[in-house]
Amino acid sequence: MAINLSKGQKIDLRKKTPSGESSNLLKFCVGVNWGAIQRSYTIDEKKGGFLGFGGKTEKVTKTFVEAVDLDASCCMFDANKILVDTVSFRQLASGDGSIIHSGDDREGDTAGDDGLDNEIISVDLTRINSSIEKIVFFLNSYKKQDFATIPFASIRLYEGTPDRVSQIFATYDVASDPSFQGYVSMVMGALHKKDGEWKFNAIGDPTSASDLTETINVISQKYM
Repeated sequence: MAINLSKGQKIDLRKKTPSGESSNLLKFCVGVNWGAIQRSYTIDEKKGGFLGFGGKTEKVTKTFVEAVDLDASCCMFDANKILVDTVSFRQLASGDGSIIHSGDDREGDTAGDDGLDNEIISVDLTRINSSIEKIVFFLNSYKKQDFATIPFASIRLYEGTPDRVSQIFATYDVASDPSFQGYVSMVMGALHKKDGEWKFNAIGDPTSASDLTETINVISQKYM
């Protein structure tokens, strides 16, 4: 059963084997799912009449979908808190090949939640450079759309590939907190290595950064 993470919660990356024993989760995906914004507006629309004459004017409410471009990214640090690598829509793979980004989604779910992830970061802990001690995952609203206006946004850790979900390990709703109002970037969570084993910490903090570069600077200063 998947763990529903809460802000600040830390979990071991361990899974149950068919025999009932536990083993480390070494290859998994961090998927981010979000929705497009539904907006409404009211116009005066003329009804009836003949050849443009007569009739009456009524107020009509119409809706339209505003695409949402969120960008899931992660940055990798060594034991000295030095930034080693970044994976994002600008660079889809880490230098050691351990982390792969699925590519940029610029719309979100335009017809409601389809249950699928819009952007996926695949992680292979067996390939991560031994110098890496911490991996921080973060989210930016590329078009500066306030998180409070986005109908839903969540992340999940699961075993599988970008095309196949074998087992959901943990889920985390990152858009239900009213403290996200007024922000366009957030730190979602972090992997950190201790005594040779990796743990995940659900952070869920909005930041004052306005783009990817500023967010990395905030992470380097505040979360290391």
